[in-house]
Amino acid sequence: MRQALDAQVFRLDRVARLMQDEVLRKTIHIETTGAAIGQINGLSVLQLGNYAFGQPSRITATVRMGRGDVVNIEREVNLSGPIHAKGVLILASLLNARYAIEQPLALSASLVFEQSYGGVEGDSASSTEFYALLSAIGQVPIKQSLAVTGSVDQTGRVQAIGGVNEKIEGFFDLCKARGLTGEQGVLIPETNVKHLMLRRDVVEAVEAGRFQIYAIAHVDEGIEVLTGMPAGTPDKRGKYPKGSINRAVADRLGQMAKKRQALEAKGGAPKPAASSSKTDPPKLA
Repeated sequence: MRQALDAQVFRLDRVARLMQDEVLRKTIHIETTGAAIGQINGLSVLQLGNYAFGQPSRITATVRMGRGDVVNIEREVNLSGPIHAKGVLILASLLNARYAIEQPLALSASLVFEQSYGGVEGDSASSTEFYALLSAIGQVPIKQSLAVTGSVDQTGRVQAIGGVNEKIEGFFDLCKARGLTGEQGVLIPETNVKHLMLRRDVVEAVEAGRFQIYAIAHVDEGIEVLTGMPAGTPDKRGKYPKGSINRAVADRLGQMAKKRQALEAKGGAPKPAASSSKTDPPKLA
């Protein structure tokens, strides 16, 4: 049975292998070692006929002083489907709810799937985009040996997504082609563990400690795995402990808020970004 399934995949995975070759040749930039600020590996699924396969994507976030807007670049050019656009709005709401209760959110941020030339749909990257945003704000590097999938709600809970097996196997195949180090792995929603039915080579690599699968229930758990820093829990005054990722984010946002207030006092505060005149993006199949 396994031989028959492997033969079926061999007949259908030509596009998947070509795309992986482009990553291995560094035409498409996907890092599996080191660490970077505001950059993270997301996981998506591509469907070609009856064959679906996982494809890693490089997601980046940039931040600057502003008035609290989170720009979804895919949405601005009508490449973001409505569910993906909804996911970005939810993560923006989560950002405000956690860090802008006592002060205005004085930043503008941009999120994008790099080297993506087609439509993006679904909210399974919303937790991934949130981690990239925290990294960019707090100036804390994210491990590039890890890839992430999972949607997020307004309270920070990581929610189930589809195609979890294909997503894991897609990133595993890339890491295996480059050489497994034991540090590579994926973060998936805890609620997706019951859906796992992975290939035997992936299971064997996990059992041997050469590849990791982390089940995440909340974004605080995920950011700790990705950065190696504690997330930090607020005290009675709402202050996060020093040395935590949440403290780094809160401090940076506080600095931005003070600078914006100083600019406003001098009449030089940044103006609100012009709203997009584009209509709703077309639905993607």
